[in-house]
Amino acid sequence: MVSFRTIIASMALTSLVAAHPGHDPREEALERRSYYDSVPPIKRSLNHREAKIKARGLEQRSLARREALATNARQKRGLANQRAEKRDAASVLNTTHLSNDTSINMDVTEDYLFGNGSCILVPEVTQGPYYVEGEYIRKNITEDQEGIPLTLEIQVIDVNTCEPVPDVYIDFWHCNATGVYSAIVANGNGDSSDTANVNTTFLRGIAETDTEGVATFESIVPGHYTSRANHVHIITHTKTTLYVNGTMSPGSIQHVGQLFFDMSLLKQVEATYPYNTNTQDWTTNAEDSSLAEETATDGVDPVVEYILLGEDISDGVLAWISMGVDMTNNQTVSPAGNYYRTGGVMDESSGGMGSGMGGGAGNGTANGTASAPPS
Repeated sequence: MVSFRTIIASMALTSLVAAHPGHDPREEALERRSYYDSVPPIKRSLNHREAKIKARGLEQRSLARREALATNARQKRGLANQRAEKRDAASVLNTTHLSNDTSINMDVTEDYLFGNGSCILVPEVTQGPYYVEGEYIRKNITEDQEGIPLTLEIQVIDVNTCEPVPDVYIDFWHCNATGVYSAIVANGNGDSSDTANVNTTFLRGIAETDTEGVATFESIVPGHYTSRANHVHIITHTKTTLYVNGTMSPGSIQHVGQLFFDMSLLKQVEATYPYNTNTQDWTTNAEDSSLAEETATDGVDPVVEYILLGEDISDGVLAWISMGVDMTNNQTVSPAGNYYRTGGVMDESSGGMGSGMGGGAGNGTANGTASAPPS
């Protein structure tokens, strides 16, 4: 019997065009399917480790950590330490992803909000567009980009041992509110005549996991671009070399993945400025071939858990996810460019600097400027 998700994925594969030079969502989705077929079911999800995770106290410590994170994020924005709604993760592609439980209100307990372990595997996939080597090691990657504030906690769990993995560097990048990536000059990525964008670093950064396997980023909710739903790219690195200018070598790569957001949240986000100035076609989660391919596999849910920090979406979002990573992996990733002390340089094979295949409307604006090294 053919599942609804499989039908959606097939429709998406036959209708999509590449949104960025050198990046074909159809090819990416097929590579993901190949990955799922080759990985044993026991390594596709951390669900089989749930009892072990609870026994070791990881879930309880996560609850306390996220509660403190929420309090700190609210204090930074001058908000009362109130409770807010959580999403319902029962169905990844549900268009609302908010609980129908009428008891959920601003007085709900933090245990209810944060008790869901979110122990899922974000699968190894193709890297997606515009990975850049030489990003700064920093947790706050917002720079001057406007958008809905986002605090996102990522916990790395070894899928083989069920232990949190410390000292892993997580490479984290996404487009801005109008669908533009920093450090890249190419058709389909904003104004391709703006060559200064090759020197920008907004919405890119690397953070190291702590003893609980946790790294936290401060950013904005990503926007969208043609053929892709709103998403974040991540790569994990070990055995790296740190440089004095606040960057690092790529080292050994174990995991490449993408994170997604509920449509109910995104509808609120996309109605605000500057997201509402983006005229590129908006692909929903259900229409995104990459997400459809992931959610067609039992136990895989790459959508982050979240709460709203206040009464209004403009107050910001706190999100979190735990991802199982096979630390025995060693992958090869080809960057679209490099960021050096003297500025950015595009890789010739990436189709950048205005050349290559463009599929996006390209109306987005970077509104970022070249950055100095972080203090």
